Amino acid sequence: MEPTSIRIAVDIGGTFTDVAAADAAGAIVATAKTPTTAEPTEGALAGSRAVLGKLDLGWERIAGFVHGTTLATNALIERRGARVATVTTEGFRDILEIAYERRFAQYDIDIEKPDLLVPRARAFTVPERVSADGRVLRPLDEGALDRLIGELDASGAEAVAICLLHAYANPAHEQRLAERLRAARPGLAVSLSSEVSPEAREFERLSTTVANAYVQPLMDRYLAAFETRFAAEGLRCPIMMMTSGGGMTTVATARRLPIRLVESGPSGGAILAAAVARHAGLDRVLSFDMGGTTAKLCLIDGAEPQTTRSFEIARAARFIKGSGMPVRIPVVELIEIGAGGGSVAAVDGLGRLTVGPESAGAEPGPAAFAQGGTEPTVTDADVVLGYIDPDRFAEGRLAIDPTLARATLERRVGAPLGLDAAGAAFGVSEIVDESMAAAARMHAVESGADLGARTMIAFGGNGPLHATRVARRAGVSRILVPPDPGVGSAIGFLAAPVSFERVRSRYTLLGAFDADRVEALLAGMTAEATAVVAAGAPGEPVETRRTAFMRYRGQGHEIEIALPDRPLSAADAADLTQRFETAYAALFSRAVPGMAVEVLNWAVRVATRPRPPAPMPAAGGTRRAVPAAHRMVACDATGDPVETAIHLRAALRPGDRVAGPALIVEPQTTTLVGRGFVAEVDGALNLVLNAGVGPTAPAERIAEEAAS
Repeated sequence: MEPTSIRIAVDIGGTFTDVAAADAAGAIVATAKTPTTAEPTEGALAGSRAVLGKLDLGWERIAGFVHGTTLATNALIERRGARVATVTTEGFRDILEIAYERRFAQYDIDIEKPDLLVPRARAFTVPERVSADGRVLRPLDEGALDRLIGELDASGAEAVAICLLHAYANPAHEQRLAERLRAARPGLAVSLSSEVSPEAREFERLSTTVANAYVQPLMDRYLAAFETRFAAEGLRCPIMMMTSGGGMTTVATARRLPIRLVESGPSGGAILAAAVARHAGLDRVLSFDMGGTTAKLCLIDGAEPQTTRSFEIARAARFIKGSGMPVRIPVVELIEIGAGGGSVAAVDGLGRLTVGPESAGAEPGPAAFAQGGTEPTVTDADVVLGYIDPDRFAEGRLAIDPTLARATLERRVGAPLGLDAAGAAFGVSEIVDESMAAAARMHAVESGADLGARTMIAFGGNGPLHATRVARRAGVSRILVPPDPGVGSAIGFLAAPVSFERVRSRYTLLGAFDADRVEALLAGMTAEATAVVAAGAPGEPVETRRTAFMRYRGQGHEIEIALPDRPLSAADAADLTQRFETAYAALFSRAVPGMAVEVLNWAVRVATRPRPPAPMPAAGGTRRAVPAAHRMVACDATGDPVETAIHLRAALRPGDRVAGPALIVEPQTTTLVGRGFVAEVDGALNLVLNAGVGPTAPAERIAEEAAS
């Protein structure tokens, strides 16, 4: 093995830290799953050491290192960030207070407004004014800056979010203000809206800048310490950070724009699912990633995850738009719910069984971990139902005590509902699986997608274990479980490109299209994005994607339209209009004749070119796999005890066939082949589960299964 042939990815989740290593050809050569520690870097080091130990390699043999973390997300959700103040244009102090000028729940008299982190007492202004086209209407009053510095000092601000009116069109005043503040107060973290989110719509721009300022001091300290700790261990290559948009960026960029790290782990899972879909030739996919704290679902079409430019953090009301903190950054579009292995089950005051969103996390963890946990969790239920083998869980590094799981389920769930431990465990399983299936159905309806026509790609520490149960409820009949699914997001990191996306607002009416002006804007954005990518992947070939966010004149929302891969000219106005109307008709059934079309935002994404997928090897003929053992477990459909075959995934070969009910065990997770499903191993060693065979299948299908 060549000295520079190993790349490592580390994904720090809420419960476990996943590590994967790939060789120069991209093949996964070692993985590890360790509990997430109170100091996250220590868990990452432990997992990295475990992988290097398996390969018998030293730190100097690592040529690439990719890191994703939930730290920024958790800081925003748990409100553990810096004390932030805002600076806006004089007369616009109350942008955060006014927000959208509407209530997210119109008739709720006890409504709690989203916590946007900055109270009015820490909202300050400066005299200045820039027009929407970038003209300076009132110069920045530098004489007022001494007063502003005094106000910031008195407020105790540790970070400041600067969002001046129309700074996306002309950032000069923001830049000058930042220069003065940094010179006067070097320890003050300063975030500029013209750098964080240079787009129109003042509330979202300010909210995003506030979120960036809120987590910047924390993430700056964390990333600096992470780099120092790994360098002391012996790591010599640069560390790259996974972003929410499904690409990698440098630590320097991440320290400046940490808001781009929100949802970095889940985006890695979507990248993995897209790569698997591309290799397997699947056009329509539902990605299902269930970890220890949350479950994430993503629709993938044409081997590309759905993306969006806006989402909300820490919603006060589940699934209700407007109840969270809006952020405008490139992000893989996911639906995420508090349903994971550590999700806590309880019986509420009305006698209803609930699961999540609270999680036992890694410390103390589920009761079965014997680390002091007393609350029943989804993992405890899976242990009692027999789906988790205590001797093989987490590669034997984490002891499992079924007695503790049974006791807490009987005490906290069974006793209030008059159930024994098995009945309580089955009830917990039913609730959490239906919650995830309901989220999948809702996400599909909102996106106009048919789940029945999709293949579910399941991964994460608990995804393969719950996949058939969720698929049955969601109407999905085909599931694919890739190799090493327990560390799927980390593997996805290794498949991600180095990329950077920049969006800028520049209002343009296609009827008065100025191609030279637009090209100059796009060229500047391309140069900026290319510089970021080149810093992380020097010398690598890149590809550039340019898009425009277009709408009919007067509408409130835009459609993303791809631009030609060449310089624009005045003649392109008609072509862009046609592209927009075609996309509009696809979404809303018809275009609107005679309406003017306008562009609000322009976007450029520069990324390293992806490695072309290797041809899918043929599996050959099918044959019935020989189980390693049998044991009694609860039927996933009825809860009744049933004898179940146990297979070791490492012993399965292409063409092997496993009929449910069965458990396929591997070091970091277990795949439950549910009743009515059959699993086959394809040429790439994926497990492909299809419904329609087994006890629930028609008689002639059962006879065919028996004959095979």
